[in-house]
Amino acid sequence: MAQSQELKEVIRMHRKAAKLSRVKLAELASVGKTVIYDIEKGKGSVQLNTLRKILKVLNIKIVLTSPLMENLQNTANEKG
Repeated sequence: MAQSQELKEVIRMHRKAAKLSRVKLAELASVGKTVIYDIEKGKGSVQLNTLRKILKVLNIKIVLTSPLMENLQNTANEKG
């Protein structure tokens, strides 16, 4: 999947692939059903803890990257 995919599209795609309704995903993640709707419609503010619950149910992992982290990894590889 392209890195430019928006989170709302990734969540919607995974939910549909898992054949989960918005209500069922909300139940499994222990969040309100409107949260799923809001995310899939691109609402800008969702609590991180809520998002983590949803991603866990859908088996989606978040990977953080930055130039600093890449430099640290390169330095570790050179020393190793």
